[in-house]
Amino acid sequence: MKITVESAATAEDLARQLNAGPYDFVSVHNNHEAKPAALQGLSNLPRLHGATSCLGAMTQAGMVEGLSAFAIKDPVGAYGTALASLEDDPRAAARDATNRALMDADRIGERPEIIWVSATPGTEEDVLAGIEDVTGPEVPIIGGSAADNSVAGDWYVFDQAEKCSAGVVVSVLFPSQPVSFAYQNGYSPSQHSGLVTRATDRTIHEIDGRPALDVYGEWTGGAISIDKSEESVQTILSESTLWPLGREISQVGQVPFYLLAHPAYADQSGDLQLFATVAEGEELTLMNGTVEGLIERAGRVAALARASGRTTDKPIDGALMIYCGGCMLSVRDQMPEVVAGVNAALGDAPFLGAFTFGEQGSLLRAGNRHGNLMISCIVFG
Repeated sequence: MKITVESAATAEDLARQLNAGPYDFVSVHNNHEAKPAALQGLSNLPRLHGATSCLGAMTQAGMVEGLSAFAIKDPVGAYGTALASLEDDPRAAARDATNRALMDADRIGERPEIIWVSATPGTEEDVLAGIEDVTGPEVPIIGGSAADNSVAGDWYVFDQAEKCSAGVVVSVLFPSQPVSFAYQNGYSPSQHSGLVTRATDRTIHEIDGRPALDVYGEWTGGAISIDKSEESVQTILSESTLWPLGREISQVGQVPFYLLAHPAYADQSGDLQLFATVAEGEELTLMNGTVEGLIERAGRVAALARASGRTTDKPIDGALMIYCGGCMLSVRDQMPEVVAGVNAALGDAPFLGAFTFGEQGSLLRAGNRHGNLMISCIVFG
């Protein structure tokens, strides 16, 4: 297996760099403003998994504003990719994309070693369910939701033939070398918690029978509030990045694991809108993050991914990383430190990291989950 990471300002420039292949699998992440015009230049790639990333991406060389590609040459392995429009049934779309990806890999009826997924935000839980309809819950699914630069909905996913502003691209990976992974957050639980007593999909109306925004504002000591004279929905994404809401979904060695949901918007009625679905009856815990913790966590997750594959003392071929776009914006000026931590953990192997608006990963005793403000890493070889 040979892995390379390339970066360029345009799709045409990137394609010229990738012509040194042929590569069996290519994953591209790009700033949505660096749009590959009609995907020109990338259309000749045999297998392309693409999604927009907030403000670009990161590689072992640092931050990249244009396009970046993670390319695998592995003739002994098998890889397949397919894109589907979400339309009115995201679960069916993900099911269709997974079946076609397996056909593309010529591995129909087999379970991949790992699945790499990118979807546009809004229905990620349904997307995971659709993939599991085909492969079962045992196959780990790692990925991140497409993102833009300002949460304006300018994100999209693409393959070598088309792009889709409401879609999912699924890649099934059967590499010839072993893979290992990790999926974590960089936050600690506070002493504040409560039950969701009224919710609709991704909107929490009440916590402990009171308006959700009022409870959340008290938990954060007044750090989160809105102008209640305004009738329109107001964004709180930036203010809430260090104060997400966590759900305890598993324990490892009596240490609880929290899956995070990021409060994105609030209104005068007291509703909180999130980037993940929360159900009535679930207990929410206020989580606390720090800039220092977000800087260090990416390197720690990369180290955990290596440790889980017992490759800590061995050279690796490369890695794919997902780093929440909200976390990145909170530590934007310190991103060189984040990259340095990942390089130290990966032994300076090539890696590509996307900045996403939702993160998907596999958890011990909890299966494949969608969360926010999370970090994941897949190590190859």
